[in-house]
Amino acid sequence: MEKNRLSIGHLTTCYHSNFILMQDDDLKTRLNTEMEWKMFGTGPEMVAAFRNNELDIGYMGLPPAIIGIEKGVKIRCVAGGHVEGTIMCAKKKYKDDIQLDNNLFEVLSQFKGSAIGVPAKGSIHDVILSFFIEKYNLQNEIEIINYQQPEIIALDMKKNKLEGGVGTPCLAVFAETLLESRLVIRANNLWDNNPSYGVFFHEDLIEKYPNYVLEFLALHKKSATLIRESPDVAAKIIAETVEMATEEYIKKVLSISPKYC
Repeated sequence: MEKNRLSIGHLTTCYHSNFILMQDDDLKTRLNTEMEWKMFGTGPEMVAAFRNNELDIGYMGLPPAIIGIEKGVKIRCVAGGHVEGTIMCAKKKYKDDIQLDNNLFEVLSQFKGSAIGVPAKGSIHDVILSFFIEKYNLQNEIEIINYQQPEIIALDMKKNKLEGGVGTPCLAVFAETLLESRLVIRANNLWDNNPSYGVFFHEDLIEKYPNYVLEFLALHKKSATLIRESPDVAAKIIAETVEMATEEYIKKVLSISPKYC
């Protein structure tokens, strides 16, 4: 049994394997169907699309998916693609985790009286930042502002609305193109080896079209392996897909948190 079209959701996160699969002719050939790629600003938006039966497959962080599953959204995680992947960047005047002996309380305390930007409520980045803000009892000291479009965090850092931002390595590299910024907390210091993103399938696709699941996973593995073992080659392909980013830009993103599955 075949399906006329597969709707696949993805984020702007350029190290997800979808940006390689979008250039892979084998995907359409092996699955023998049309692909419809849909970009989302955040994971919670993608969960809403799954709930409305608008997606068959989606790339996103785990917390929004878990929240969705608890609320009855019919999706399952069938593969991972990356571990870690959440960083904090800030203006260059702030000290980083290495300078402060990996003391995250000291790093975050620098931002008392200021605002930090992070993607939407329920995103993996929001969950991690909220954990540390509560752990160190900084809720009344630091303002947390959630964004539906992560790229706006860097723009608001440039406009001095924010002093720092928490998100993917893409945020850190984008911020560097706009202002004098730096990594202040590296991915392994926020949550060592935490699951970063997963590939989710609608339960209907799993039950009715298991062949698509197996073929897609084989190609996802191929793409993830390329990112891990040949990042320069992967960067070239991703840059061709994204278009607005150069190979050097993508290489830098791939190098910041390089634990790919």
